[in-house]
Amino acid sequence: MEEFEELRPLLFSIAYRILGSVSEAEDAVQETWLRYRTSGTEPESAKAFLSAVVTRVSINVLRSARFRREAYVGEWFPEPLLTDPYEDPERAAELADSVSMAALLLLERLSPLERAVFVLREVFGFGFPEIASAVGRSEAACRQLAVRARRHMDAGRPRFEADRRERDELAERFFEAFREGDLDGLRELLAADVQLTSDGGGKAPQLQRPILGADHVARLLAAVAAPLARIGVTVEPHALNGQPGALFRTADGKVLNAFTLDVAQGRVQAIRMVINPDKLRHLGPVADAWSLSRAFNEARRSS
Repeated sequence: MEEFEELRPLLFSIAYRILGSVSEAEDAVQETWLRYRTSGTEPESAKAFLSAVVTRVSINVLRSARFRREAYVGEWFPEPLLTDPYEDPERAAELADSVSMAALLLLERLSPLERAVFVLREVFGFGFPEIASAVGRSEAACRQLAVRARRHMDAGRPRFEADRRERDELAERFFEAFREGDLDGLRELLAADVQLTSDGGGKAPQLQRPILGADHVARLLAAVAAPLARIGVTVEPHALNGQPGALFRTADGKVLNAFTLDVAQGRVQAIRMVINPDKLRHLGPVADAWSLSRAFNEARRSS
């Protein structure tokens, strides 16, 4: 039990990157524990054994989740993650990069096997013999899967990335401009082709389509700031998935949505809002977004 608990952060981090879901990753880790407890054998390496089991469980879950995601209402985003429980100073850059919303959405383009191999190899540095055992393929096949996955990931990554301090400073200015409803201040911080998208899953109010362009996005954000403040919604900056973001909370402290920013080249390149209540429950009590929407509309009309 003690050895398993020591490895739990690693197991969760592997599962979350394969699945893009906090709740499903937690279930995969629990299933791994049940299999470990009932295996009846003492593995030579608990880390190798448990990592292989959680990978296999996650691949199976992802295969079934693919069908649900194809029928998902609107945009699908990963469940926002406040903190990654696994730390490894030698792989800090890989860990931070792989948990961002942008990276997780790129991983969605890979097959389940490619995704698992990429995560184990590129993020956590597992050797190909361990990976082959985990996914049930030969080492040669795993090497080919890794090459294909890396090619897809490299093709989709932005060419320029902001350093952490520059990114956080820009995010601070962005949220300050948002709170003030400062149209010009917002427009100045947005990339010309910025895109604002939301994930409500049909269970909360959401944008019918992405909002494109600095002017359109800035106008929308500036217009909603004052009505949100009137109904008591506050913006609480947070790092989400290792990137700048914020939680929007109601007057009684419930989570309304999670807001993440992609920052590069000194501008906000993408804004993603997760409003689906099923994806927010691990962050705390969740607000009734429909009733808040009605209150918001009333506040906007009264202004």
